[in-house]
Amino acid sequence: MTKTKLLSLTTTGAVFVSLLFTGVAPTSNVQAASYIKVHYTLKKGNKAFSHKSFKVKKNAKVITGLKKGWHVKSTNGFVTSIAGRSQNKSKNIYWTYTINGKYASKGAYQQPLHRNDRIVWKLAGIK
Repeated sequence: MTKTKLLSLTTTGAVFVSLLFTGVAPTSNVQAASYIKVHYTLKKGNKAFSHKSFKVKKNAKVITGLKKGWHVKSTNGFVTSIAGRSQNKSKNIYWTYTINGKYASKGAYQQPLHRNDRIVWKLAGIK
């Protein structure tokens, strides 16, 4: 092996080991492209009480990010409790959500996410 090849291998190995010990792993563009960032806000009435952003797999559903950040309960595909705050059927108070300011046309288990979507979950009375 020539000195140039040996030096090249040694340098490559040193870079890889240093990245490994710093917690930074080399990623391919394919891996990075398969994840998207989305943003969630939780509100009770009109007051926000929690905000979080996540990386989720491309085409993940709204429920995926929600469950990634908070404890969620659901019944028959409807979200009934998030972060210990539950709906109240007798007072017509339910969890609803919007994506980018518009009410979704699908339930949280069916609605796909897209890059930089802003999802707002709101616990409020429905008339």
